[in-house]
Amino acid sequence: MTDAPSAVPPTNRLAADPGSTKRVVRAGTIGTVIEYYDFGLYGYTATVLARVFFTDEDPTTALLSSLIVFGVAFFVRPLGGVVFGHIGDRFGRKHALALTIIGMCAATFVIGILPGYASIGVAAPILLLLARLVQGLCAGGELGGAASYIAECSPEGRRGYLTSMSQMGSMVGLIGASLTVALVTWAVPAGSLDSWGWRIPFLISLPLGLVGLYIRSSLKDSPAFEAVTEEKKVESAPILTVLREHRAAVLKVIGINVLAAPGYYIAFVYSSIFLQREGGYATSTATWMTTASLVAATCVIPIAARVCDRLGRKPVLLAGSAGFAVLAYPAFMFMQSDAVALAVLGQLMLAVCEATMMGAMLATLVELFPATVRYSGLALGFNMAHAMFGGTAPYLSTWLISTTASSIAPAWIVIAYAVVAIGTVLRLKETAHEPLRLT
Repeated sequence: MTDAPSAVPPTNRLAADPGSTKRVVRAGTIGTVIEYYDFGLYGYTATVLARVFFTDEDPTTALLSSLIVFGVAFFVRPLGGVVFGHIGDRFGRKHALALTIIGMCAATFVIGILPGYASIGVAAPILLLLARLVQGLCAGGELGGAASYIAECSPEGRRGYLTSMSQMGSMVGLIGASLTVALVTWAVPAGSLDSWGWRIPFLISLPLGLVGLYIRSSLKDSPAFEAVTEEKKVESAPILTVLREHRAAVLKVIGINVLAAPGYYIAFVYSSIFLQREGGYATSTATWMTTASLVAATCVIPIAARVCDRLGRKPVLLAGSAGFAVLAYPAFMFMQSDAVALAVLGQLMLAVCEATMMGAMLATLVELFPATVRYSGLALGFNMAHAMFGGTAPYLSTWLISTTASSIAPAWIVIAYAVVAIGTVLRLKETAHEPLRLT
């Protein structure tokens, strides 16, 4: 684009109407809740899925196989970001977000009806992998799209707080997944969990998805996208414009998420596995402990978001990154303690650091791109980081412990990632009090 940059007017027909803004936030958030419920289920049932879909006498090898399938889904997320970013930047945010929720819920439901290895042999893990790939593709278009949509409908001075609702939605989705798995584990007889009980949380996805689709389909598109359309500035190939003109912004998105992506899955998914394998806790106990950390993080996110609207994005991101660097080692020490209180404290350390970053992160990322390529640029950088660092975190952590015979090994990768994130944040321009760019 050669036109001079322009900003979205600080007052628009949605942002000026509190009722409309609430509907936008509700629609953006409910979809994220459902998609992260779907996406998180695999992590919380990884130990069961390892037994159902993989055959190996060594439980560690079976778990690693299950975690490889977990991680592979992340490698198609950048492709999902490109596909849904293209749809969102060319045809509208609402259309892309409706498609993501359809695909995610369908894939999750399919996992719930798949026969296991004992029934169809090697076809079972192959079909599981295919369903997981569809999940990853759809997840690649979700959070970046929801954040762009909400930000473009938010009044000035509240963008951090309102976009953080999407982050809270992801947490509520994981809480829902964690609670559902915990309740099923508690209610279903031990011998039936592997045969049919694990399927229940996955089957619930279908009705949830229909509700989310109905809510999202009723919305209008964002004022920013409508302005781009009216001014005939819609990009024909937004991803090419991103790669040509916004490479630095994409690298900044990746630099922040070098820590935020693995931090998310270590704090809220892998920690449950760690508690079971290294702490010796039962599956149900570890799941309830993880649920507690998710609830705590959900409470921290809006507080961090309000602070970032008032003081700026950078101080909040630096606080979360520095917290990871300082607290990762003691957190993993505590999580393998026999004392439940100490183990929970270790989880909470990681959860609070991640939640602090989450409170400011989406607003920061949204503000790096103009409306013409915002969905594509944000989704590409966000999902590249999740593919390279997020999806690999549970596997890498398990592999490092197995290779080094040190249960503290995952802490060192968290610390290394934190150093990179701190360096990236220090180089950011503060954008908290600037209007969003249109072009």
